[in-house]
Amino acid sequence: MSYIYSNIIGSFILGDDFRIVTKQLFKTVKNYQDREKAEKTLLKKYPKSKTVPKEKIAAILELFKDSEYYSKFYQNNILLTKQLVRNSVNTDNLILQTISNIDDLDKTTNILVKRLRSWYSLTFPELEKNLNNHEKFAELVATKSRKELLKELKLKDEDIMGAELEKVDLEEIKLLATNVHQLYILRDKHEEYLKTLMEEHCPNLLEIAGVTIGAKLFEHAKSLRRLALLPSSTIQLLGAEKALFRHIKTGAKSPKYGVLFTHPLVQKARPKQKGMIARTLASKISIAVRVDFFRGKPIGKKLREELESRFGR
Repeated sequence: MSYIYSNIIGSFILGDDFRIVTKQLFKTVKNYQDREKAEKTLLKKYPKSKTVPKEKIAAILELFKDSEYYSKFYQNNILLTKQLVRNSVNTDNLILQTISNIDDLDKTTNILVKRLRSWYSLTFPELEKNLNNHEKFAELVATKSRKELLKELKLKDEDIMGAELEKVDLEEIKLLATNVHQLYILRDKHEEYLKTLMEEHCPNLLEIAGVTIGAKLFEHAKSLRRLALLPSSTIQLLGAEKALFRHIKTGAKSPKYGVLFTHPLVQKARPKQKGMIARTLASKISIAVRVDFFRGKPIGKKLREELESRFGR
């Protein structure tokens, strides 16, 4: 009786005493993945070969302690590991990296735009006071001169409290404004890219939660699979972990929502209804992500309409 056995270095025919009779070594990892071809070739010569019993595997591995096989094991395992790492990169990773970078951009631009406002108020404090939109502020300072801005606000030099700075000083402020403006543009591009990824990977979640909330939920769960496996009660509290632990530890008031707090339906609701709406929203999201994960038919629009008909637009 003979046995056929394959591992990462090759396919082998073993005799009754579990000694190697013949072999076909693999040159690449792809050969290992297509090991059925090597096994078929060997089975043509030894058609009565059987699969090795599980209880004999440990004894068979003793055969490969030889230095020839050991080095081959090492090389092929390294190659296989590299390939598995390559193959592990998926859309989940792209979504997580994108939303994380958007968060980093938000933090960076918030810090820099505050400095820009403070710096530019030395020459034109009225603009800083009259324009609350950070992105628009950075765009105007980057693209227009002080005189143009004065004209737009219908002001004269004598009407403002700012100092007339030298050209070299204004150029430094404008350089900062230009870079801040570019960061805002980069963020918008990332958000469009994120939307495209989610339309393909989790369209139902996108339909109900939107780009930002959907990606935030993704960020907390770390993958679509894990998000799909979470109960709706956990989805409801994603993003409120600190408040939840404080509640468990000190008995403080239990949180009713986490990331879902920023959803339009929760935002416009009365305070007493927010918790109930967040709970219902979480249950719909739970259904949506499971359909996304198991590649079911699109139901996001239907679920969103159910929410809107119940709680209003």
